[in-house]
Amino acid sequence: MLLKFIIFITGGAILALELLASRIMMPYFGVSLYIWSGILSITLISLALGYWWGGRLTIKAANQQIHATQLTFLFAIMPAIAAIAIVLTCLIYPYLFYQLAQVDLVFGAFIACLMLLFIPLLTTSAMNPLLVALLLHQTAPNPKTASDTAKDTSIDTSKDTLIDNLNQNTATDAGAGYVFFVSTIGSVAGVIVTAFWMIPTFSNFVSVLLVAITLAVLPVAIIYNPAYKVTNRYHLIIVTNIALVASIGLFLGSDLYIKQIWSRSKSLTWWRPEAVYRSMFGTVQILRNESPSQDIRYLYFQDGLTQNIADAKHRSFTFYTYALENLAYAYIPSMQKALVLGNGAGIVPMSFAKRGIAVTTVEINPAAIQAAQDFFGFDPQQVRTIQADARTYLQQCHDEYTTVVVDLFHGDGTPEYLITREMFRDLKHCLTKNGIAVFNTFANLEQPRFYAHFLTTLQAELPYIVVYRKPSTEKHINSFVVASLNPLPKPIIPRYLNIPIPQYKQDMMVMLKTPQPINQKLLTGGKIITDANNPATYDIAKNQLLYRHSMLKQIPAALFVN
Repeated sequence: MLLKFIIFITGGAILALELLASRIMMPYFGVSLYIWSGILSITLISLALGYWWGGRLTIKAANQQIHATQLTFLFAIMPAIAAIAIVLTCLIYPYLFYQLAQVDLVFGAFIACLMLLFIPLLTTSAMNPLLVALLLHQTAPNPKTASDTAKDTSIDTSKDTLIDNLNQNTATDAGAGYVFFVSTIGSVAGVIVTAFWMIPTFSNFVSVLLVAITLAVLPVAIIYNPAYKVTNRYHLIIVTNIALVASIGLFLGSDLYIKQIWSRSKSLTWWRPEAVYRSMFGTVQILRNESPSQDIRYLYFQDGLTQNIADAKHRSFTFYTYALENLAYAYIPSMQKALVLGNGAGIVPMSFAKRGIAVTTVEINPAAIQAAQDFFGFDPQQVRTIQADARTYLQQCHDEYTTVVVDLFHGDGTPEYLITREMFRDLKHCLTKNGIAVFNTFANLEQPRFYAHFLTTLQAELPYIVVYRKPSTEKHINSFVVASLNPLPKPIIPRYLNIPIPQYKQDMMVMLKTPQPINQKLLTGGKIITDANNPATYDIAKNQLLYRHSMLKQIPAALFVN
């Protein structure tokens, strides 16, 4: 029973590591199709090689008539080796992954997957065939007993009778099917524990070390259990102690280690971690800037990207917040009812609310809502706040809004299910007859293939569209789209813009005066994306890689660790 319990735990560790690997890698490499291809392929390769290697070890043991105590040693030492590999990776990845991402996102992601997953998954998966061999040792007839039995002609030793005897013995659960069943159920448990407890409670760094500690403890149950005899006991104790000391030591010193990484980053001289908010939908980090040359500012950081910066008076220092607000007013000066999809720091919905507009905001991440309240002046008493997926809310939308602001991002872009024709159809039904939708997007118009898919799909439901981009020498920047079911009125450009940053004010005036109407060039190659068919998958992935690579040059490595 103990050995099966260990297999249950290692099965859980395998899936826990896979989930945590995706979260560790996301800030460095993004969440595109290519990145997930790396995670899944390396996982499957590691498992396949582990099963093969474990099988080879059992065959070797059978050929050399190795006693079960040697198999027990091999079985027990595997989780300790996995724990040591995890600890070594935790020491290295905060420095190495950033460099790998700078070289190439796809290649770097594969190397990162190898570091995070290969040895732990190889060793833990090898335990499955080793357990099968161990349990078969327990069910195999003793050679001496079999010989004595053969001399007794009163006992039937035929093949059929032996099989019947084995089938009647509960120990025949030593079959491979049962072992892999236990391991798979453990994997299910690992997913649940990781998703609903570890991820919302601990940092990525600490969560992985908890997996390492769990694996390092497993050999202890065999070492000090008199029911199990182990060869090379001394070596097993040494490796297990190394695994325990390393994993527990780094776990206890994790804060010091992360602080040491921060202290080495010259770009973060005046920035200090202020708060961390975790949930199943992502981790929000709040950084505080105490530079003597400026007022205190708070930075909202999520998914490896800076989402917003504001001062203690909740004035934003990000251009897109002013762009969304002023574009909405330029087309609907008499705005009465607004819907904001994607709350983020909550600055846009609060700006509407302060003007007396009835505003509803929809945000899936409870951590984002709490961070917005604590540091960015968001007040749920002034804004109707709904924690839900934007798509789900639109499908049940019974209100009609004069303005819908769409600011939905995860990782390097908007998730694919939020840019389908069905999504835009639901959004259309939430608008008044002459209402508008204002989208915050990222685009590189020198490589507009992805944007052509987005615009073509949007135009299928909201046919009147115009694009705005601030003056910039950068290629991949925020692009703002205004869309409506009916012809758009001429925008009213205010004489005075309430923007505290002079450069932003100037850029806003230029942007409002130079809209880019949709033309054939912007729509070339565009295909409609639906829930059932997405012909833009690879173009979306390429666009996300381009954006992630551009952001890596602007963000210090220390910010990516958790």
